[in-house]
Amino acid sequence: MHYSMVYLLIHTYSIHFKPSALCYNLPMQDEMVDIVDDQDKIIGSISKIEAHKNGSLHRTVISEIIDSQGRFILVKQASDRQDAGQYVSPVGGHVQSGETADDALKREAQEETGLQDFSFHLVGKAIFNRTVIGRQENHFFILYEIHSDEKLVLNHESIEYRAFTKDEITEAIAKTPEMFGAAYYYILEQFYPALLPKNYQHRYMKFF
Repeated sequence: MHYSMVYLLIHTYSIHFKPSALCYNLPMQDEMVDIVDDQDKIIGSISKIEAHKNGSLHRTVISEIIDSQGRFILVKQASDRQDAGQYVSPVGGHVQSGETADDALKREAQEETGLQDFSFHLVGKAIFNRTVIGRQENHFFILYEIHSDEKLVLNHESIEYRAFTKDEITEAIAKTPEMFGAAYYYILEQFYPALLPKNYQHRYMKFF
């Protein structure tokens, strides 16, 4: 099935939190995730490995990090990741079964960037479905923006990070589009189309 619908939320909100009040789970090779329909309604639960094996739609949180100068902080993924050697959104991971998206964001942000004290707001939702590194990733993206000037501490999933102005993103896509991963292009297409150059084409995206 081809999913093209984007779920944009009318209301946004900002939250400031202290992670000392949170309980973070240890990283797992496999975990349970909630299976949802295309309206984000939970219809069951399954292991993450099984969800990627059969292409079941499940939730993931994604977040941009934007500093006080309005720059987007992107990470370059490690060689074993889906978009190896390319820049993508700095936070991304699965929402565990029974976990709220907000709590998943806090956990993933700490695990992947070391951020522990930040404000964030919800941007919107969209379905992203692709086959990559031998698995079917049928993800219900829940996109946030984190606002922070803190130095990032990356985990093994990324090798470096860089701050881009909006103009620098647009120029880089026009000149060296291979710099960015397919998942990031999807985020730009759905939520930040103003950052795409006028001659942009879906060169790095496969839809289902």
